Amino acid sequence: ESDPTGFDHWQILPGQGEYYNPPMIRNGQKIQTKGYVTEIITDETIKWLKNRDRTKPFVLMSQHKAPHRNWFPPLDSLGREPDRVYPEPATLFDDYSGRGNAEREQDMSLEKTMHDGDVKLRGAPARLSPEQRKQWDAYYEPRNEAFRQAKLTGKALISWKYQRYMHDYLACVQAVDDSVGAVLKALEEEGLADNTIVIYSSDQGFYLGEHGWFDKRWIFEQSLRTPLLVRWPGVVRPGTVNKDIVSNVDFAETFLEVAGQAVPAEMQGRSLVSLLRGEKPADWRTSFYYQYFEYPAPHRVRPHEGVVTDRYKLVRFFGTADNYTELFDRQTDPEELTSFYGRPEYAGVQADLEAELGRLKHVLKVPEVIPPAWMGNP
Repeated sequence: ESDPTGFDHWQILPGQGEYYNPPMIRNGQKIQTKGYVTEIITDETIKWLKNRDRTKPFVLMSQHKAPHRNWFPPLDSLGREPDRVYPEPATLFDDYSGRGNAEREQDMSLEKTMHDGDVKLRGAPARLSPEQRKQWDAYYEPRNEAFRQAKLTGKALISWKYQRYMHDYLACVQAVDDSVGAVLKALEEEGLADNTIVIYSSDQGFYLGEHGWFDKRWIFEQSLRTPLLVRWPGVVRPGTVNKDIVSNVDFAETFLEVAGQAVPAEMQGRSLVSLLRGEKPADWRTSFYYQYFEYPAPHRVRPHEGVVTDRYKLVRFFGTADNYTELFDRQTDPEELTSFYGRPEYAGVQADLEAELGRLKHVLKVPEVIPPAWMGNP
């Protein structure tokens, strides 16, 4: 980890940070704050915006901790929807048939991996003030006691965990949504709404019970896809949707072009400005290379790499004794429940994907040994 560089002003959380009353670092100085982390970041964002140097353009990055695990909600939201029942995903009780050992041997399931601290059965967070602790206990303790009395097992226990997970996770997300609204309102109040590009995104997607999972890591849809919303008055037509393959590796190039700066040739992404203008380049990518190698900790998601197109995914699992490859067709199997690798009817598609995987690895100069030796191999 390192401190931000190149910024006139910055205020960050050390490491992952805390949800309640978090310590922070402001321009190199440690400070102590009070309140809920999402609201604190929002308030600091708006404070900077209203006190900026109005003679200069600016780049403002407002980056949230939420909804990172353990999904601690804002305390004033706890009673807002206390008995809402969230619909379960169709694959909550996935048995992983039709796929290989990687999917079966992972350690990121609601059933086995989600622990008492995740579902708020282990007691209140240590950083709560006495008054905050009262709010926490008033909501969670009666419901936790009812859970203990019920003595749930099996699928009923998984369903209970899912409902608690959704309550807490979505309360965290609602706070981020409120933050976005507050920042957009501040832009309007400052007369900047029509002359500011607003980009909302994340570093990855996340499982909300699909395949029985939480967390991320996989090449599969829920973790592969990230949110990306752009408001650029006069350039992006409101309400439009673009389905071309883009990635976080395109962001830096986009910012450089917007600022009128040259994009270094060694950068692997491409500016999204043309797509945002509704002008798709003829040579825009139709496939994307994916790689994951953090194994066995923290969630026993096997190292894998693959190629993704608008319809197919070829996934190669490596680094263990039983390496294997899978092929998914999201048109006929949108939930990615069945590998079609090796089936005669997919022979042509499979050959094309394998060739494309090789091409992308060559273009991107992917090392022969993954991960590189200095990171440690599985």
